[in-house]
Amino acid sequence: MTSSLGHVWRLLRWGRTLARHGALRGIERDPLTPAPVRRLCRIARFGARVPAQPNYADAFEALGPAAIKLGQALATRPDLVGEAAARDLQRLQDKLPPVPFEQIKAAIEASFGKPLAALFSSVEMDPVGAASIAQVHRAVTTEGQTVAVKVLRPGVEEEFARALETYEWAAAQAEAFGGELSRLRPRLVIATFRQWTARELDLRREAASASELAEGMEAEPGFCVPRIDWQRTSRRVLTLEWLDGVKIADRTALINAGHDLTALAATLVRGFLRQAIADGFFHADLHHGNLFALADGRIGVIDFGIMGRIDRQARVWLAEIIHGLITGNYRRVAEIHFEAGYVPAHHSLGEFTTALRAVGEPIRGLRVRDISVGQMLDGLFAITRDFDMQTQPHLLLLQKTMVMVEGVATMLDPDLNMWETSGPFVGEWLRAELGPETALADWLRRDLATLSRLPALVRRIEERLPPPGAAPPPPPLPRVALIHAGGGWRHGGIALIAAIVGGLIAHFL
Repeated sequence: MTSSLGHVWRLLRWGRTLARHGALRGIERDPLTPAPVRRLCRIARFGARVPAQPNYADAFEALGPAAIKLGQALATRPDLVGEAAARDLQRLQDKLPPVPFEQIKAAIEASFGKPLAALFSSVEMDPVGAASIAQVHRAVTTEGQTVAVKVLRPGVEEEFARALETYEWAAAQAEAFGGELSRLRPRLVIATFRQWTARELDLRREAASASELAEGMEAEPGFCVPRIDWQRTSRRVLTLEWLDGVKIADRTALINAGHDLTALAATLVRGFLRQAIADGFFHADLHHGNLFALADGRIGVIDFGIMGRIDRQARVWLAEIIHGLITGNYRRVAEIHFEAGYVPAHHSLGEFTTALRAVGEPIRGLRVRDISVGQMLDGLFAITRDFDMQTQPHLLLLQKTMVMVEGVATMLDPDLNMWETSGPFVGEWLRAELGPETALADWLRRDLATLSRLPALVRRIEERLPPPGAAPPPPPLPRVALIHAGGGWRHGGIALIAAIVGGLIAHFL
């Protein structure tokens, strides 16, 4: 367990790196930044050659693998880091020099307790990809199947554990400032990031995500998820089917290979909608590098480290919100926000309706093909601060993925529009989810579940109520203010430094 002084020292080193790349300038200029944090920003950049334009991506790359992954997560949070920083963080490539093959071989053999030759007839020594957490090698199994073998970098778990511990500590210091920092919920941001990295650092969980996604996508035959080789998969090694195809990013190669780009774009959109709206479990990293056009016209997807999950009620709310903005039913959209608890009850429904109208009206007169999902959602999330809306990480992740899918799809087919392509699918789903049959089924399921809990509820009540003649319950114990372990330092000078530095870094992170 790292001490508070240890966290402060790490944060000071990281803060100095951020300052050298100009990454603290936005925090300094933000009027909502607490004054002590703003002053510390000036101290952190004292004597540093600060570039004219902030280089957020370069700063996170300089901080190492854990920061690279955090930067990729923060690229989805323009509400937290600002639009400029979010755009720049999208440059993070997550590419590092490869680990020597001897270390990879040793890691595979240690994971399975077998020599490499007992698992694979051949493994290419040069990786096809080397990222901050793992690297991938092409191999052939002893049964003759061509596979991709993903292996964690040695020592990466320990490095991430140290960084996450400090991120969590810093986020707690930041949230203690209250106000805007509290609304942005930095501790929840880091908790969500921990969930992502837990899946990526245990490759069995990534394999399970791929398997679950494959089951859901059976209804979309044009969308291919590679099969998992469970006998050659462990916590540190993931083996899955090798997909041969053309990278979606290479438009010229797609055309030369004879692919129908319009059909590929439609397949991508339908595949994403199936995941996000129908199943509530979606691949949240659908960028160009993770998508391939296979020879038979299907789209293949890889890298299942970042996945999103949305429950049914949230999906219904989201679908109604989007539909309401398109049709101009701003009152209903506002009501949904209050029903869902996204907007605190003390705010005015009428005022929020007006704010939503300001988002929706600019797109009302446009042709359908000119409406951008990304721009509409950006406008929707821009009003969160005025109405004290706490951030919803699962919806922000969905927003980021929708914008990403729209970008890839329109690169394939500039004339494609998300609304036109998704309209039949979304309309059918909404009719099924909001129709009378579904409402009746939901009512029966909910009330039967309540009835089934009644016997247990009665037993708990009887346990709480003493039988006649029983001794009276003991008096309540007095409330005592506990002294937190190591709490004394908070009253010294180091307390101020720690809180300020924690607030500084967590406000950016």
